[in-house]
Amino acid sequence: MELPGYKPNTKPHSRQVREAAKLIAAARKPVLYVGGGVIRGEATEQLRELAELTGIPVVTTLMARGAFPDSHRQNLGMPGMHGTVAAVAALQRSDLLIALGTRFDDRVTGKLDSFAPEAKVIHADIDPAEIGKNRHADVPIVGDVKAVITELIAMLRHHHIPGTIEMADWWAYLNGVRKTYPLSYGPQSDGSLSPEYVIEKLGEIAGPDAVFVAGVGQHQMWAAQFIRYEKPRSWLNSGGLGTMGFAIPAAMGAKIALPGTEVWAIDGDGCFQMTNQELATCAVEGIPVKVALINNGNLGMVRQWQSLFYAERYSQTDLATHSHRIPDFVKLAEALGCVGLRCEREEDVVDVINQARAINDCPVVIDFIVGADAQVWPMVAAGTSNDEIQAARGIRPLFDDITEGHA
Repeated sequence: MELPGYKPNTKPHSRQVREAAKLIAAARKPVLYVGGGVIRGEATEQLRELAELTGIPVVTTLMARGAFPDSHRQNLGMPGMHGTVAAVAALQRSDLLIALGTRFDDRVTGKLDSFAPEAKVIHADIDPAEIGKNRHADVPIVGDVKAVITELIAMLRHHHIPGTIEMADWWAYLNGVRKTYPLSYGPQSDGSLSPEYVIEKLGEIAGPDAVFVAGVGQHQMWAAQFIRYEKPRSWLNSGGLGTMGFAIPAAMGAKIALPGTEVWAIDGDGCFQMTNQELATCAVEGIPVKVALINNGNLGMVRQWQSLFYAERYSQTDLATHSHRIPDFVKLAEALGCVGLRCEREEDVVDVINQARAINDCPVVIDFIVGADAQVWPMVAAGTSNDEIQAARGIRPLFDDITEGHA
């Protein structure tokens, strides 16, 4: 039997790379729009070289977190529905999008016909079906992203372009947005534990060498926002597949692949109830993953939408994990052969995390009892323009009114 094969075109066309270099030379408000293909294509070192060579700001999608260090001054964070205001503003006000290994999905673009209205587009991807699928590419480049970036760097250097890109006003504007609208969160109105605080502290304590895996929902977005990723493949999630229950099985795989690495599954109480039985396999087979269970008693993201868009008509979102403690996740963890811990107070968070980190001969589950009403911000409502982003509920940035520089 002969089956038709697929041979990807990995080498970019030099003429297209040259045209991309010309657009970069002419741009005054460029953005490196980086997708998960940069990680899968092993091109993160080349990305950093390109960014530092040109000084162009970088945004990393949900699947590209860790492709470019969060600590780098050129990193504006994650764009899209729950991205940073600075990253969203950069895309919306850009005059050139350099899209690398990304697909212009609706969670990034918002309402497509209002996305980055003044921007020309360089789109590089190994899959020709992705190029032009959602947004017209002025310069399409089919090829392996590492090869594309490598050849683009060589072309820019050959034509002495890096020193000619004038972005002082652009960076002044973006730094103004970043300063005015940083990622932040406040205390819970009922005094309960803040989920953002838990995840932020977990990231600080476990550090950049740990691997973090998330399910789907609010906890996934908070993990993408409040943990600082400094290297590729330190963040795993199901992305556009939206696979609830992904965290524990994926964490198992990560721990088997990297037995000397600390692996945390950050899960919600909804996701956890889909695949927690796999912890029995972890206990039997000696796979000591650690689970940070963000237990808000609800299907939190659905509850957030019901709160914001359906006049708080809550339906089928209460999981009873708060009101009745059913299931009792500590007892469930113990029944599955794990150590079960619980944390309900902010002052105990650090100690409980460190207690879990000290246990490395079996899986550990921490049941963090967090506020039911915490919401993920910033937010672009589905089907609306990115220009309508809210930094917090009722707080809508007006990009053109930010005075520190202009765009």
